[in-house]
Amino acid sequence: MILPDWFAGFDAALSGYRPPVHPVEIGTVTAVGQGVVRVRGLPGVAAMELVRFADDSTGIAFDLDVAEVGIVLLRDQGGLRAGAAAERTGRVLDTAVGAALLGRVVNALGEPLDGGGPVTTSERWPAERPAPPILARAPVSVPLATGIKAVDATIPIGRGQRELILGDRQTGKTALAVDAILNQADQNVICVYCAIGQRGAAVAQVIAALRERGALAYSVVVVAAGEDPPGLQAVTPYAATSIAEWFMAQGRDVLIVYDDLTRHAQAYRELCLLLRRPPGREAFPGDIFYLHSRLLERAARLRPEHGGGSLAALPIVETEAQNLAAYIPTNLISITDGQIYLAPTLARKGIWPAVDIGKSVSRVGGKAQLPAYRAVAGELRLAYAQFEEMEAFARFGTRLDDATRRAIDRGQRLREVLKQPQYQPLPAAEQIAVLLAVTQGVFDAVPLEQISAAERLARAAVATHCAGISQQITAGADLSAEDRNALLGVMRAALANRATLTPNPSPTSGRGA
Repeated sequence: MILPDWFAGFDAALSGYRPPVHPVEIGTVTAVGQGVVRVRGLPGVAAMELVRFADDSTGIAFDLDVAEVGIVLLRDQGGLRAGAAAERTGRVLDTAVGAALLGRVVNALGEPLDGGGPVTTSERWPAERPAPPILARAPVSVPLATGIKAVDATIPIGRGQRELILGDRQTGKTALAVDAILNQADQNVICVYCAIGQRGAAVAQVIAALRERGALAYSVVVVAAGEDPPGLQAVTPYAATSIAEWFMAQGRDVLIVYDDLTRHAQAYRELCLLLRRPPGREAFPGDIFYLHSRLLERAARLRPEHGGGSLAALPIVETEAQNLAAYIPTNLISITDGQIYLAPTLARKGIWPAVDIGKSVSRVGGKAQLPAYRAVAGELRLAYAQFEEMEAFARFGTRLDDATRRAIDRGQRLREVLKQPQYQPLPAAEQIAVLLAVTQGVFDAVPLEQISAAERLARAAVATHCAGISQQITAGADLSAEDRNALLGVMRAALANRATLTPNPSPTSGRGA
């Protein structure tokens, strides 16, 4: 049989063709647990590598033993059984990053949860990334204003700082963090809110508050709900930090809130117990400290030659029965650069935000505070501490001299001034003016039930008549003696007709958990 010429050419082409060979490692599922899987037959798998199963569910390689691999499920489809195939993907866990995430609600994989269509980004960054080296970091010296008087004046936070928020249930931890996000509207700061193991209703409430007040436009919400697999909850804060680091790499200032790391530690403990890792104190694994230290060390302020961006972290942790010496709280206190303690005793008295100034501290201190604050902050903190001592002593019914009684009266007014409704962050200049007024006795003649109204009147007067001084304060100028006297004079004149003031509203209104 004689073959045509075209067939001979085709045969020659086939003889020289060598198809590319891509080896694929495929293992076999040997055991399926609650959120974890054991797989045999993946000798080359890497730590934190994504593994795909036959039912299209995915997981990450968590335990790398000689005989088998412990895999944590990210999507539990419910159809995985022993004997199913498991295939390596060759890539570690990563998430979508980019400006397209602004205004969106996503999970740790960058998948949308808000029904707003797919998130289109050109980059994906690994969830686990090394922290910036020491030589790439700049000192924390630029303020991160929260808009909350009790925090900005006495516990200042800087851009690049890690400030822990801790307290019992229903003391306003999330409310304080949300107010800090709302205050970044005109501060050119990108915000990332990371919800870990929270109730769906609580997360929806936070998202609604951000959307109603326009804060979602400069924010990204990363959610791992309480009903999600513990593996997804464990990796969510790392993925959220990678999203924040992308903005930091563009030279932007970023604020990230972890709500909360108590549930994150509990999810990690659950995984480790399911994988039969040796338990330690309170059944937590031995690397529980490293779990949070490698996360929070990624917060930093970079030098200009490294981009000049910053990442400030506000981790939240829940205490039980005011026990600050519990395992997870003490770990986080030692990792962070200070803590804001919210006391349930203050919350029960209607003092919101329930910040216990005596037990709260910022290890950056006045270096990350506007200079004008220093004119009032030191005197304020000392006066408040003395007032609390005197008030406790006065409960015994002891007869007090006039100087002590005046100090107690002024301290009560200071405590009223430090109260602040939720969703109402204040500009720095108005905060400084009001705190200056109360420490200098401007409110001494105002009845306690009218302090809130007097404060609003004083702030309005400062905003109207002292706009130039307010701009200088915001720009970082010192508060001169002339400016001080001008502010006090304007507020005294405004309070001259205080007979028209209305009593304070209910202090407990509008505060969240």
